[in-house]
Amino acid sequence: MSGRRISLRGRLRPAPEALLIGASAGGVDALLQLLQELPASYRLPVVCLLHVPDRRDSLLAELLGRRLQLPVKEAEDKEYLRGGQVYVAPAGYHLSIEADRSFSLSREAPRHYARPAIDILFESAADAYREHLAAALLTGANEDGAAGLLAIHRRGGLTLVQEPTDALVPVMPEAALALLKPDFVLPISALRGVLSELDVASC
Repeated sequence: MSGRRISLRGRLRPAPEALLIGASAGGVDALLQLLQELPASYRLPVVCLLHVPDRRDSLLAELLGRRLQLPVKEAEDKEYLRGGQVYVAPAGYHLSIEADRSFSLSREAPRHYARPAIDILFESAADAYREHLAAALLTGANEDGAAGLLAIHRRGGLTLVQEPTDALVPVMPEAALALLKPDFVLPISALRGVLSELDVASC
């Protein structure tokens, strides 16, 4: 595994090689606020998973693509993650990341009544990236993502949680705070600054 490190808020830590974001109710607006200022030169792959209806006509990638400076697409089975790209989990499929840093789609049973489920993405990515991973859990109406964020935390990854009082629906951030002490608990406006700091030259 790479030994690259970055300075984040004055502390050296492993350099992230991917950024994951999970959200549910209120997540579209939160994602737009969080990501729309990221420049086209941003180097990390960004994987977004929102709870969406189990149907094939999800327009999330198209919506984000019109507002973000980075290119946006739906993640495809067996596709390798590339830097500078925003990926959106497709509707109706669980999204995992394999050890070779490629996506895997499955139709396993929903978790927390959701498919795609944030926990499945986070837990698989924790195994693939270990300490070289950053993940943010935003607004949402159930507990999906909390266990996955804990898995990332236990493997040394960077964990970010939206401040519950800043979230449209605080259940999801509160569930994470009940399981772990994240590296940062911040409103969206401050989380934007952390994301920018992740994309710096490694030490």
